[in-house]
Amino acid sequence: MAKAKLISQAPVLIVSDFKKSVAYWQDKIGFDARLWGEPADFAILRRDACFLMLSQKPEDRKTEPNWQIVENMWNAYFWVDDAKSLYEELTASGAEIDYHLHEKPYGVLEFGIQDPDGHDIGFGQDLNA
Repeated sequence: MAKAKLISQAPVLIVSDFKKSVAYWQDKIGFDARLWGEPADFAILRRDACFLMLSQKPEDRKTEPNWQIVENMWNAYFWVDDAKSLYEELTASGAEIDYHLHEKPYGVLEFGIQDPDGHDIGFGQDLNA
């Protein structure tokens, strides 16, 4: 029996201010969004072949970025074909750069951003590919 092929992924971020987060991902990072709920409290965002989901946290709960639990740990990581161009685009758009573009010892040209809730999002280009 043939295995089913995985075709994409969608990390999910729990956010404290849904409208602010959707606007950030659209205006600063360049994702398109589809919203659900009345009022909207869930979104599927897409840029190229990559997806990200946002969900409004309940009022009685708090968000906690992964880096607050494990040092330097992302909440999501996207592989890109041109890290330098994306870095320049996101810097120009006013995205909050968490760490600047640099080459990692494992052969990845990488940088990171933070969303309004402090979630770390990494972007990397495999230099060995």
